[in-house]
Amino acid sequence: MSLPDNSVWTRVEVGLNALAVDPVGLGGLWLRARSGPVRDRVTEALGGLPLPLKRLHPSIGDDQLFGSIDLTATLSSGKLVERAGILAQPAVLVLPMAERTQPGLAARLAGALDQGTGHCLIALDEGAEPGETLPEALTDRLALHVDLDALPWGETDRIVLDQAALAEARDRLPGIRASGKVLEDLTLLAVRLGVHSLRAPMLTLRTARALAAIAGSDEVGVDDLKAAVELVLAPRATQFPEAEDDQPPEQPPDQPPPEPEPEKGEQDEGEGQSLDDLPLQDILLEAARATLPADLLAMLAAKRANRGGGGNSGAGAKRKGNRRGRPIPSRRGRLETGARLDVISTLRAAAPWQTIRKQESRFERSLHIRSDDFRIKRFEEKSDRLLIFVVDASGSAAMTRLAEAKGAVELLLAEAYARRDHVALVAFRGEGAELLLPPTRSLVQTKRRLAALPGGGGTPLAAGLKVALEVAIQSKGRGMTPTVALLTDGRANIALDGSANRTLAGEDAERMATAIRLQGFPSMVIDMGQRPERSLKALADTLGAPYIPLPRADANRLSSAVSAALDA
Repeated sequence: MSLPDNSVWTRVEVGLNALAVDPVGLGGLWLRARSGPVRDRVTEALGGLPLPLKRLHPSIGDDQLFGSIDLTATLSSGKLVERAGILAQPAVLVLPMAERTQPGLAARLAGALDQGTGHCLIALDEGAEPGETLPEALTDRLALHVDLDALPWGETDRIVLDQAALAEARDRLPGIRASGKVLEDLTLLAVRLGVHSLRAPMLTLRTARALAAIAGSDEVGVDDLKAAVELVLAPRATQFPEAEDDQPPEQPPDQPPPEPEPEKGEQDEGEGQSLDDLPLQDILLEAARATLPADLLAMLAAKRANRGGGGNSGAGAKRKGNRRGRPIPSRRGRLETGARLDVISTLRAAAPWQTIRKQESRFERSLHIRSDDFRIKRFEEKSDRLLIFVVDASGSAAMTRLAEAKGAVELLLAEAYARRDHVALVAFRGEGAELLLPPTRSLVQTKRRLAALPGGGGTPLAAGLKVALEVAIQSKGRGMTPTVALLTDGRANIALDGSANRTLAGEDAERMATAIRLQGFPSMVIDMGQRPERSLKALADTLGAPYIPLPRADANRLSSAVSAALDA
C-alpha cells in the first residue's frame, strides 16, 4: 500500500487502518491536537478498532489501573472481594490531556504495553506549547505520531473503517513475509534521521506488514515500506538526512573496470527485482524527506528550549505534603501531628487480613486495624518562583544600569500573572545594600518603588549578596522557590564591615557566594560592563551559576537573557 498523496489527513486514515489491523503490535497512536471538530473525527473512528475503548485520566491511581479490594462488598459479605482494574482485560486505552501525564503513570502504561497483554494506547496530546508534550517513555512505544494542530476543517473527511476488509487483513497478517535486508535498511535510515531508538525501525516494519496485509499481499513491498516510513520514522526525525556521496569508489589499477550496466530499455526498472536488489535505503530516504516539514530545525530548537525548562518555566519546585495541593497516592505512615488518615485506603489495606486477625485475636471485634495498615494522605503542589534581582547601583554609570534593571523587572513582572513569578529587588551602593522591593507581583507597587531607586558610591557586592541570601531564605520558608540574578559591571571594593578594602571585599563576596550555593539556590551573574570581568566569571563559578556578559544591554535583551537562563 502506498499513500496516494502527502496530506496529513491521508496519513491519519492510513494509520488508523494499520492500527485496526495490528493494534497490539503498533502500540497505539500519539495524536497531538487541541480539542475540536478535527480531533473529534479521529476519535469517532476509534470505535472501529477491534478492542473495547476505555477512557483514562492523567491522575488515575494504581487501584483503578491494576485493581483493588472492593471494600463495600468485602465488609458486607465478610469475605475478600477483589475488583478488577482497567488493565485486567485487553482494551484501547484513550488518554486525554496526555501532556499532563506524570512519570509514574507513564512508566506503568509503558510496562503494560511492553508486557504484550493486548493493550493499545491512544494518547490525546492537547499541549499548547512545544514543551508540553507526552513523556518520552510513551512516545517511544507508540508507532503512529500525528500532529493536527495546523490542519483546517476543510481538509478533513469522515473516516469509515471497512470492518470486513480489516478482518481479512488481520487473518492474513501472520503470514506476511519481509526480506531480511529490510530491518537493516530501516535501522540505518533511522540513524540518518537522528532517531536513536531501536523500537522505531521495528515499529516501522510492523506497520509495513499491516499495510501489506490490507493491500492483500503476501510480502512487504516498497510501497508498504515507503508509507510506513512516512507514518513512523519521519515524525520522529531530529535532523535533516544528508545525502551520501553518489560517486562510485575508485577502482584499484590492477582490477578490470566494472562491466557496463544494461540499458533501461533492456530491462524495466524494478521488474523481476527483489527488495535485496533495489537501493531500498535511498528510496525510503526520499520518502522520509518528502514528509519532513520545512521548518524542522526551528521546531526542534523550540522543543529543546522548552524541554530544558521542564515545560513549566514559570513554576517553582514540586513539594509534597499532607495538607493541600494535587492529591497523589497515599502511602504507609504514622498518625503524627498534621498527618491526615486516608480512611478508604486504610480499610483496603486491612481487609485481606481480617480472617487471620480474628482467629488470633482474643477480643470480639467486627474490624481489626493495626498501625501497619495506616495510609496517610499526600498532596503535591508547585511553589511560586521568586526572582531576586541584585543590582549594582554604584559609580557614575549607575543611572544607566538602574534604568535597564527597571525595564527588565517591569517586563518580567508583566508575565508574572501567567508564569506565577514574584520579583524582589536588592540594590547595593556606598557602604551597604538594602531591599528596595520585597517579593511582590504588584506591577503598580513595583513601578512606584523603581522610580525612586538611588545610585552612586562604592561597590559593596558582598552586602548585596548577603541581603539576597536573607531574602531567599525567608521566601523559601514561605513556600517559594528563589533564584538570584546578580547585575553588575565591576569588582567588589567595599567589605562587609564598610571598609574600602578591595582584597577583603573580594573574600567577603566569595564567602557569600559560597553560602548561596550551599543553600541550593539557583543563580546567575550578568556582567553589564564594557568588557568581561574575570573576577565576575570566578564569582559565577563559585555560585555554580551561568556567567552572561551583556555589554550595553537594554531592558529587552536583559529580560530575554534572564528568561533563557531560567529555562536552561
